Amino acid sequence: MSEFVRVCPVADIPPGHAARVDIDETPVAVFNVDGDFFALDDTCSHAMASLSEGELDLGRCAVECPLHGSQFDLRSGDPLSLPAVDGVAVHPVEVRDGELWVALSPPRG
Repeated sequence: MSEFVRVCPVADIPPGHAARVDIDETPVAVFNVDGDFFALDDTCSHAMASLSEGELDLGRCAVECPLHGSQFDLRSGDPLSLPAVDGVAVHPVEVRDGELWVALSPPRG
């Protein structure tokens, strides 16, 4: 795991929304689920679409890829539906003094 990097103020990502940030040239999607923050690789493992542009399913704590509809669990990065069969990396998130900090995890493999 890399060192934590400040990505934005908490207020920049309201509940029910997502944002894409780049950390060391890695696109990361950060999601706010009712005040809980999750970060995962922004690129769908199936078809290279941006997960930060997908639809959040707050009840399942998941995001749906905007291209082919695969859903990914925000807590684990595991695919919840086809056509994706591979998961995406999940990254640790911390809230410090109203700021979001994310550390990159190793790629899933």
